[in-house]
Amino acid sequence: MILRVIAGTAKKRQLKTPRGRDVRPTSGRVKEALFNILGGLVPGCRFLDLFAGTGNIGIEALSRGAATAVFVDNNTESTGIIKKNLAVTGFELCARVICLNVTDALPLLEKEGLKFNIIFIDPPYLKGIEVAALAGIGGHGIMEPGGKVIVESSKKDDQPPCSIGGLKIFRREAYGDTLLTFYQSLS
Repeated sequence: MILRVIAGTAKKRQLKTPRGRDVRPTSGRVKEALFNILGGLVPGCRFLDLFAGTGNIGIEALSRGAATAVFVDNNTESTGIIKKNLAVTGFELCARVICLNVTDALPLLEKEGLKFNIIFIDPPYLKGIEVAALAGIGGHGIMEPGGKVIVESSKKDDQPPCSIGGLKIFRREAYGDTLLTFYQSLS
């Protein structure tokens, strides 16, 4: 699969992907739909990409004007690829890559006082991990008031809960087997 930045300052830049099937990058179709929905919320935002894989989504956000992005993945090969992709696109100075499990990274981000406008969660499909990630986001106070959280999952997964950890669903969209579930912070 060839990954490219779709729009913005890094438009058409090709992104590296790891070998094998451990990482499942978000397709161009789903990525374009996601950013069409987010629209004007992206410029100037602080973006958090959890289970970041290649960094595909966070880099797209930076290309479309996000002020900063933090990428979290527990795989050293993935974090290495994210760093290479940030170098290719020129976003190294406005990004941070953290090689930790999401459950360990969220308290670290809270301790540092970081808050995000948009959080994207793309865990491995069919493992139910998104529920713990959603609860952790609410429990660690890393959302700006009115912030958005988007969960990418398989339609075969149990659907994420309607509300959890101070977050409430406001939209769901399906693209083939992929489901995007949009949450908003209630505070």
